[in-house]
Amino acid sequence: MNQQATLPLEPRMEEGKAMVIAGVGGHYGKATLGDIPKLWELFDTCIKEIKNRIGGVTYGVCYNATQEEFDYIAGVEVPAKGDVPSNFESIEVPANHYAVFAHYGPVYALSQTYERVMYEWLPTSGYTVAGADFERYSADFDVDKGTGTVEIWLPVKKR
Repeated sequence: MNQQATLPLEPRMEEGKAMVIAGVGGHYGKATLGDIPKLWELFDTCIKEIKNRIGGVTYGVCYNATQEEFDYIAGVEVPAKGDVPSNFESIEVPANHYAVFAHYGPVYALSQTYERVMYEWLPTSGYTVAGADFERYSADFDVDKGTGTVEIWLPVKKR
């Protein structure tokens, strides 16, 4: 069990602005979750091609999710959807009310934090999920080591 599993889940609540995330994407399910680090490695090799990125953080955006599978983009914020080279995908993330959870420990254990959020915190929180969630990787995140500051931004609304 990692350090994250012993810490209380205490989100901060944030009003997130609308933004456009551009990067590389893929389609994943339970059997292919282990391939997401390869997507990040690919993105790390081509991030410099996105010249007009905003800020120094990166995002992992989950969307089109079902119980079995989802689409995912590893990317950065850009000013508008059309402002990226044609070899990149982009997605509009709407403004929303978010419960923001800090992840401590290596990125390979991020799924454990997600499980705790969804199965421990959410059922007793008084909230329901209100859209697609995303991960926010701070500028100190080291892709090679899989360490640094990671936050899970879960869009929520009162029940």
